[in-house]
Amino acid sequence: MTLFNKFTPIVLLLPIALLLLPDQAWALQSHGPPEGIYVHQLAHLFFAAALGYLFWDIGRNAFPGKGWRYLQIFCILMILWNLLAFSGHWLGFHIADSDILRPSGYFSSQIIGPISSIKLIYFSATLDHLLSLPALFFLFMSLRSLYHSSDDKEEKK
Repeated sequence: MTLFNKFTPIVLLLPIALLLLPDQAWALQSHGPPEGIYVHQLAHLFFAAALGYLFWDIGRNAFPGKGWRYLQIFCILMILWNLLAFSGHWLGFHIADSDILRPSGYFSSQIIGPISSIKLIYFSATLDHLLSLPALFFLFMSLRSLYHSSDDKEEKK
């Protein structure tokens, strides 16, 4: 009997026990201000830069097919999402918590008057899902198209 077979029941039960009896969420490490927001904002910039490079590289190599065009649309929409989220986080420091009313939580936000340009842009930045959801749709379409084109190549062999 190998060592793996001897400990197989324990190895299989450990993930189940961790899921059913959670104690600590060690995956999250919170940092107080200002380190947390600095890292988060840098992540938006690096993600946007990586997507910009991917967009450029796809165009440079002139990959054929719809899937690659869909992937480029995904890159553009996610770059715009990153810039919108970055500006929304930054503007969050320039408005007071009392400027936005949330009577039933985050999803029922209302601007408290008088309405300024900063408040309006910040509030618009909270609608970032209007960019991220279409982006994810184009990512899905890209992956689906690339999968089907690779499947067609396999059938021709």
